[in-house]
Amino acid sequence: MKDVTTLTEGWTLRHDTAAIPAQVPGCVHTDLLAAGRIPDPFLGRNEQLVQWVGRTDWTYDTVLGPRTTSHERTDLVFDGLDTVAEITLDGTVIGNTRNMHRSHRFDVTDRLAHEAALSVHFTSAYTEAEAVRTALGDRPNSYPEPFQFIRKMACSFGWDWGPTLVTAGIWRPVRLEHWSTARLAQVRPLVTVDGTTGRAELRIDVERTGSGTLTAHARVGEHTASVTFDGDSAGLTVEVPDVDLWWPRGYGAQALHDAELTLTDAEGNSLDRWERRLGFRTVTLDTGADEHGTGFTLAVNGERIFARGVNWIPDDVFPSCITPDRYRTRLTQAAEAGIDLVRVWGGGIYEADVFYDLCDELGLMVWQDFLFACAAYPEEQPLRSEIEAEARENVTRLMPHPSLVLWNGNNENLWGFRDWQWEERLAGDSWGEGYYLGLLPRIVAETDPTRPYWAGSPWSGSWDHHPNDPDHGTAHSWEVWNRADYTDYLDTVPRFVAEFGWQAPPAHATLRRALPDGDLRPDSPGMLHHQKAEDGNGKLDRGLEHHFTRPADPDRWHYLTQVNQARAIATGIEHWRSHWPRCAGTVVWQLNDCWPVTSWAAIDGDGRLKPLYHELRRLYADRLLTVQSRDARLVVAAVNQSAEVWNIDVRLRRMTADGRTLGKAVVSVRAPGREVVCADVPDDLVPDAGSDKEFLVADAGELRALHFPVRDMEFAYPDPAHEVDVFRRGDRVDVVVTARTLLRDLLLQADRLAPTAVADRGLVTLLPGESVTIGVRGWDAVGPRGGPDVAAVRAALFAVEPA
Repeated sequence: MKDVTTLTEGWTLRHDTAAIPAQVPGCVHTDLLAAGRIPDPFLGRNEQLVQWVGRTDWTYDTVLGPRTTSHERTDLVFDGLDTVAEITLDGTVIGNTRNMHRSHRFDVTDRLAHEAALSVHFTSAYTEAEAVRTALGDRPNSYPEPFQFIRKMACSFGWDWGPTLVTAGIWRPVRLEHWSTARLAQVRPLVTVDGTTGRAELRIDVERTGSGTLTAHARVGEHTASVTFDGDSAGLTVEVPDVDLWWPRGYGAQALHDAELTLTDAEGNSLDRWERRLGFRTVTLDTGADEHGTGFTLAVNGERIFARGVNWIPDDVFPSCITPDRYRTRLTQAAEAGIDLVRVWGGGIYEADVFYDLCDELGLMVWQDFLFACAAYPEEQPLRSEIEAEARENVTRLMPHPSLVLWNGNNENLWGFRDWQWEERLAGDSWGEGYYLGLLPRIVAETDPTRPYWAGSPWSGSWDHHPNDPDHGTAHSWEVWNRADYTDYLDTVPRFVAEFGWQAPPAHATLRRALPDGDLRPDSPGMLHHQKAEDGNGKLDRGLEHHFTRPADPDRWHYLTQVNQARAIATGIEHWRSHWPRCAGTVVWQLNDCWPVTSWAAIDGDGRLKPLYHELRRLYADRLLTVQSRDARLVVAAVNQSAEVWNIDVRLRRMTADGRTLGKAVVSVRAPGREVVCADVPDDLVPDAGSDKEFLVADAGELRALHFPVRDMEFAYPDPAHEVDVFRRGDRVDVVVTARTLLRDLLLQADRLAPTAVADRGLVTLLPGESVTIGVRGWDAVGPRGGPDVAAVRAALFAVEPA
């Protein structure tokens, strides 16, 4: 059997100074930070002080002790080198790399009989990218960095939510593999379902040291198959009768089956082994034409799905810092928010295997972008061959995962060519179209034909329609954030909303940690440095001006921008979900952040939950109650994504700002499984158009929907009044708030109580006399005199106030 020796110890890092210890896997920035050579780039404006790191060449060194092995072959294997590297053993070059997204293997047989010095010399990514740009000619992109000229995580060059921290390093594991006769070069499982029978067709490629007969023995659960062959490739199929299917969360169980393939020689000696967990399911993409245009609906095991999605960016600008536990935390948070689809965005990385393992377990469908984003990409060498090898390797690596439901060619590049003046600037130069409409779909068809491929996001399906036509395929809705008010989401019903979002600052405690000077004014130098979007604060302020008067202080600005973010996303999702099946999915930009920053994320760079996260739990629940407009009439929409019939009695109340009830009624609604049903609001319960004192409340069990006929600045809110009680319940503190007036969007910012404090809910609206219990963990609740610290709670509570 193949022997493996991991090479994680004894590495050092050097430039033109004394070597420092290096962590492998890791990167230059984290090693320099650990050695005290650079300040923390996440704090203050330190990012500006470490720009020299990305423009410097670096060398990793270690010593390999003598290796005695009876095997015929020894390979040095790097799972990931970031990015342009020359590898030497005792000063002899054994290989060169120029792609962060690939693994690399070098034959070092007979080179390790004695102690050997192993060095990995990294050339600055800027040096490589700028040289390729000079050779191939400049091409347009959305940011002033040459990221499209090198196969590296694009967002390490900065983005409108991320810092410019251009990394280098041995970012994924490295090892020695000792083997004889043959090894498994790749195994591609084509997993299909025929009736009640699951089939795993395993296509095998081997690398040999010589000729001879080999046998591959496959097992899936208790079912087996084998094949004997003499060449370099073979195939065999394992059938699993009465197979338990894998389903997305909310649709069924996530059945996973242990799979193993063992390679043996003619004498039956085991040579190599491949192990994965497979899930049996079918996935199709319905893009058929109808009266509304061209659809975009995913179906798993024949079940058509409204995708409740989020966009995923690398969870740290230094990807080697993302541990399995961190992946589990973030993806579990996604599942607990009702999310069932995660789009891995094309400006990041093909994530670690554990990411996809967790998505398999949690029932999170994965939409995987190929790694192209917001730029015109040259199709010439040296990039083209790297891109093809990268795509083939990662399709093969990821195809065992049942959670992976869609390959997507790029992010916004087809749109950019049409709308961002690229076509004129390119003047006939290549820009990536050949990848998205030629190379990539061919690779998927040849390698992983069990999954659909889509050329880009947004993409209408052909050049016959505008790439970002909301009536065809996928759409990105960014004009609303950039230039309008979030109520403009109500003007369209896209077939599938693959990106839309609204910004808000991170949690208060996150800002306090990231800005040591403590100046949290929105326009302070530190706050502006941690706002990377073009005119980001201007757009936040203009978004507020549509609904609220100018905030009087930074605390109110912070609260109201977080309210606006949650309300904006709610406006879009409620509207689009209510139009199922015409609209078949929303993918919020974005779930997570890679550092502390004002952004579109629901979870900030320190892992704290914004109010938007809690709002997603409501918006993406199986059952959603919302008040919508249909043909100039007000309706209550019961959105039922569960399989069971939803019979509800909706209690409607026409109310006034001071708490009086002007009218009430009960409307019964029956929503079949996976359907949306709308019921008219009786005319006498519809608030007067333009009324600054009336609003509609719709309650069904624990669900509540509200309709205000005017914007907040025009509504006659009372001064918010409430009572607060604090109770300790073991390791939890219960904060009970009782409303004495209408409390709109009440929020307890628990991190103001203590940086470790976490509340179990976000925004909540209370009518006079109603109470809510907010559970808080990570806070002792003890005040200055030893009793419950009610004063601290009051200082951390916010609600909408009169204009």
